[in-house]
Amino acid sequence: MSESRVRRVRAANPSPMTLDGTNTYLIDAGDGRAFVIDPGPAIPEHIEAICTAAAEAGLTIGAIAVTHGHPDHAPGAALLAEKTHAPVYAHPEARFRHDFALSDWEYLTLGETDLRAIYAPGHAHDHLVFWLDDEATLFTGDVVIGSGTVVIAPPGGDMRVYQTTLDRLRREFPNARRIDGGHGESVEDPMAKLDEYIAHRRSREREVLDALDAGAATIPAIVEHVYAGIPHELWPAAARQVLAYLIALEREGRVKSKHFDRPPTPEEAAILDPDLSRIVDPASRAVAAAELGIDRGVTRIEEYEAIRHRLGDR
Repeated sequence: MSESRVRRVRAANPSPMTLDGTNTYLIDAGDGRAFVIDPGPAIPEHIEAICTAAAEAGLTIGAIAVTHGHPDHAPGAALLAEKTHAPVYAHPEARFRHDFALSDWEYLTLGETDLRAIYAPGHAHDHLVFWLDDEATLFTGDVVIGSGTVVIAPPGGDMRVYQTTLDRLRREFPNARRIDGGHGESVEDPMAKLDEYIAHRRSREREVLDALDAGAATIPAIVEHVYAGIPHELWPAAARQVLAYLIALEREGRVKSKHFDRPPTPEEAAILDPDLSRIVDPASRAVAAAELGIDRGVTRIEEYEAIRHRLGDR
């Protein structure tokens, strides 16, 4: 196989939410120009590193494509566009500045290279995945990452929509040879990784239902039951995942909820309305807030009950 035309430039923004940092990808388009996927955070040194990598490869940056609008992926686009005069491409629902909106399955062409845009919501409403056909590579942003799983947090995240996206990628790209995600290392067995992600979501949902059967009626209680093995400082992220499952199950009539007429205990509040400084450093707070969908000061205690006795355990 010929040498890959894809180079990775990793941003210096490591955190529990971004692993070793956000991955930016530079793709040689074959005519002296390059695509950039996900310029990352608005860190001038990172933008300079992207430009340096392009210059060292004898390339000028001709197009900037952004997978989604979270603050560790999109803000760098404006800085890079200002520096290179390259247009920015994004999802139609993207709220950050972009020059062109991409349709589902649309080709973005530069030189001798086509990137196909695939709508991939679930982690975020405005999420795109990009497909580089001649290298059979999926650039998955935060749909699939190199290590671990991703956060699906309401209101921007939707568990059932995310699962549909995973199923779509598994079905429509069986010939994929590599996944280059928004964080972590490349995935060299894409089908195995997608199967792992799909199975993980099903298994975790089963665990949430089992926790309800065991008497865990609130999100903090479910988190304590299901996520006992992870550090407590990560329980707020786990709580957002649990909420995503419960919203999906309630929509399907498999769970019902009711509001508790009491304030949360301090322990419950620490999970539901966390002080993000305990999870990430101040520089990463905006990323954590976006990823977790947390609006501080808004805390409700809900009681949940599985209702399989009426609908069956589907």
